[in-house]
Amino acid sequence: MRAVGYRQSQAITAETSLIDLELPAPVATGRDLLVRVKTVSVNPVDTKVRKRAQPAEGEVKVLGWDAAGIVEAIGPDVTSFKPGDEVFYAGAIDRPGSNAELHLVDERIAGPKPKTLSFAEAAALPLTAITAWEMLFDRLRIRDKVPGAAHAVLIVGGAGGVGSIAVQLARQLTDLTVIATASRPETQGWVRDLGAHHVIDHTKPLAAQVAALGLGAPGHVFSTTHTDSHLPEILELIAPQGRLGLIDDPETLDANPLKRKSISLHWEMMFTRPLFQTADMSEQGKLLAEVSRLVEAGTLKSTLADHYGRIDAANLKRAHGLIESNRAKGKIVLEGF
Repeated sequence: MRAVGYRQSQAITAETSLIDLELPAPVATGRDLLVRVKTVSVNPVDTKVRKRAQPAEGEVKVLGWDAAGIVEAIGPDVTSFKPGDEVFYAGAIDRPGSNAELHLVDERIAGPKPKTLSFAEAAALPLTAITAWEMLFDRLRIRDKVPGAAHAVLIVGGAGGVGSIAVQLARQLTDLTVIATASRPETQGWVRDLGAHHVIDHTKPLAAQVAALGLGAPGHVFSTTHTDSHLPEILELIAPQGRLGLIDDPETLDANPLKRKSISLHWEMMFTRPLFQTADMSEQGKLLAEVSRLVEAGTLKSTLADHYGRIDAANLKRAHGLIESNRAKGKIVLEGF
C-alpha cells in the first residue's frame, strides 16, 4: 500500500523529511477496524513527532492521526462497525499513522462520519474536537461556575485547529461568554464567524483587553498555544479560584504563581485514553458520535480551511511547513492517493 513517512527525523525543509513509501497492508485483529483512508488532516502533533521521534535503524515512521474513510475489514472482537461503514477518528499516538491507504484503528475511538459532510470536511474534526471537548467539559468543567467570576471563557489561539472547535463548543453548548484571541484580520473574522462574542489580539497585553470588555474576570482560560509567554497576563486576568487549561508544550512552566489565586492547572492530551487503554477509552468513540450528531443537526461545522490536494510527501511537507509557521487557521486537509 502507498504511505508517507520518514526514516530520519529532520527539518521539514530537508529533501527526505517526508518520503513516499510502499508498505505491506496491515491486518485487522481484536477490536481493530481496517480503514481505507479517504482523507487526512494535519495537526501540530504531526510536526512535533516528526522533529522528535527518530525511527530505529532500517525502520520507517508513518505520521498522521486525523482520518476519515471506509471500513474495509474488522477484527473478530468488533461490535460497533461493519465493512462499508464510513468513519472518522484521531487514532493513537503509539501506532502507525493514518498517512497510508489502509490504517488500523481501535473501534472504541472511532465514530460514524457525519452524513452531511464530505470526507474532507469530516477529517478536519476528530483530533481537535476530542481535544477541545475533553478540555472544556472534562478538565475545566466550564459548565460549573467559579464563584464570583465572570461566566466567561477565554480561548487563547481561537483561530487554530483546536481553538476553532473550542469556540463553537463553548458558544453552542453553554451559556458562557466566549472571548477568543486572534491577531490578523482574517483570523479575527474567522473566529467571529465561529461564534466568539469578543475577539482580542494575543500580540498585545491580554489582561487590559479583557478588562476593557467590562465583563469581569473570567473563571476559565483555555490556552492552546504559547502558554509560557502568555502566562503572566493570564494570571493577571483570571478570577481567583479559576481554572487554567493548556495543550501546548512549553519548555518550562512555573506553576508557583498560580498559588496566590488558587488557580487549578489542567493538562489535556487526547491520546491519553488510547495510549493507556483506560477504562473509559470508549468515551472518545461516544464523543465523536455526538460530534457527528451535532454536525448533522447544524450545531457544529467543519473547521476545514485549506485543501492541499492528494496525500503525498510533497503536499504533506507543505502542510507541515504552514503549521510550523504559526500562521495556519482551522485545519489543512489532504485527500486520496
